[in-house]
Amino acid sequence: MSMVLVTGGAGFIGANFVHYLRRQRPEWQILNLDLLTYAGNPENLAELEGDPGHILVPGDIADRELVTSLFQRYPITRVVHFAAETHVDRSIMDPGVFVRTNVLGTFTLLEAARQAWQGLKGEEPRFLHISTDEVYGSLGPDDPAFTEATPYSPNSPYAASKAGADLLVRSYYRTYGFPALITNCSNNYGPYQFPEKLIPFALSQALAGKPVPIYGTGANIRDWIFVEDHCRGALLVLEKGRPGETYNLGGQQEKPNLELVRLLLQLLREMRPELGQPEELITFVTDRPGHDWRYALNTAKIEGELDWRPQVDLEEGLRRTLSWYLAHQDWLERVRSGAYRDYLRRQYGAAVV
Repeated sequence: MSMVLVTGGAGFIGANFVHYLRRQRPEWQILNLDLLTYAGNPENLAELEGDPGHILVPGDIADRELVTSLFQRYPITRVVHFAAETHVDRSIMDPGVFVRTNVLGTFTLLEAARQAWQGLKGEEPRFLHISTDEVYGSLGPDDPAFTEATPYSPNSPYAASKAGADLLVRSYYRTYGFPALITNCSNNYGPYQFPEKLIPFALSQALAGKPVPIYGTGANIRDWIFVEDHCRGALLVLEKGRPGETYNLGGQQEKPNLELVRLLLQLLREMRPELGQPEELITFVTDRPGHDWRYALNTAKIEGELDWRPQVDLEEGLRRTLSWYLAHQDWLERVRSGAYRDYLRRQYGAAVV
């Protein structure tokens, strides 16, 4: 029986991928390694409780003894590496955590897999490293979208730590012939996303009748991909991508932040008219340091090689996301813990808490 190690599988994208994998490849066994920090929530996996095809292991990807023991105990032939510190604002507050998890953690996984797979007979192993469009830097309003050949130019500690991890993965393919692949994705949204990120943050603030802060003028542009489209692309690359290659997974849905939040709150007003005019809650706050202007990904490579395209447009994806959060407001309240409120106070000031 095939066994896949999914790191960070209790987090937002990782948990969505685990659920997607159980539907699409029910014959696979999933070993889910997650440190269960503030963003890694076992509740995201509640539907899989008692499922013999899913094993949750609480632990740190940078713990070499633990990671090595997992490769010794289990017949792991695939790795999908989501685990990472991902929030730019938090990386500005505490960059050391990002270097440890994203760089050292990735190195630890690579080394454990390389040692375990030496001389492996039978099934060809695969290691998929999930990365971000932020490693490429920032685009101007009229610049062409990033391609897989765009030089790296990270502008935040988060982006730099992911760039370092990407380069390590690439080096293992070049040096050792290690069966590595990389995907760089645009901004994800959908169910289970921790409310520090823009869409669930704006939604949770609006539901509470609190200010919805927007950095600067809200003109910064992001490309948005619905998380299920990302999961579908990741599985496709894992199974059919060429080792040593990088594939961009973009949603082809570019929006300025202010326009995105306005659309979100307009849809919320349609679905919950008793909330009044949530768009009036939008407020503008001082821009964050090193705020990239625009991200966009050229997806011609994965479209041509693997016939992947995003299927969920932004309005449909936002409606599906809103429906999930409105049906799971108890989940939202539980994750908005005291520690989260302390973070909001530090980042935006007392008015938003």
